[in-house]
Amino acid sequence: MRLGGRVALVTGGGHRVGRALAAALGVEGMKVAVHYHETSDGARETARLVTAGGGHADVFHADLGEHGAPARLVADVVKRMGALDVVVNSAAVMERTPVDEVTEEQWDAMFALNLRAPFFVTQAAARVMSEGGAVVNIADLAAFETWPAYVPHGISKAGVVQMTRALARVLAPRVRVNAIAPGAVLLPSGWSEQDAERLVSTTPLARLGTPSDVVGAMLYLLEADYVTGETIIVDGGRHVRT
Repeated sequence: MRLGGRVALVTGGGHRVGRALAAALGVEGMKVAVHYHETSDGARETARLVTAGGGHADVFHADLGEHGAPARLVADVVKRMGALDVVVNSAAVMERTPVDEVTEEQWDAMFALNLRAPFFVTQAAARVMSEGGAVVNIADLAAFETWPAYVPHGISKAGVVQMTRALARVLAPRVRVNAIAPGAVLLPSGWSEQDAERLVSTTPLARLGTPSDVVGAMLYLLEADYVTGETIIVDGGRHVRT
């Protein structure tokens, strides 16, 4: 896919990996719709980075955990930016939830944002995308491993991987759907230097990743016109430790 001049929506684009993904699309000359829920200042900073990189940006607010919000967001993007060619489903929540402490409210909120929202964003986007549209879902290494303190999160991200495969089949050949499963490219808030050192020592490539590692995978998937239904694991080799 030629990216320059096309319109992309990045959910959760106001901070962390979402910001890096949106900014990289700006460097490619895209028009980027930067979605945010609570990080309005962050979204505006992302928009500034997109513009500085040579693209065009606008910001969009939505609580994607609300019923109907994904479809409304897509409609707003098309109305204000004229089209939609690329979706990067990056918005998500990652909470430490030991199994015996998980509440139904936590479960519902997590699945609403991590799994339901990207499905319905993609559903709405596929209706308006022209031939050659592309979706990249941000999954997680937790989809392939068992993390005792993050069980609901891992289940939701495993759902993203399966959703990617299913939507890739249903939406082909007009729209491609792929995913990225990052490992330790940004540590969760509250993690210590000791936590970081432990991750480095147990990672085959002996370093933590960076958002730019995820950016590289995203750009490949957007440009690889013969790839769909794939999840690229970007984790320094952690998933091959055993």
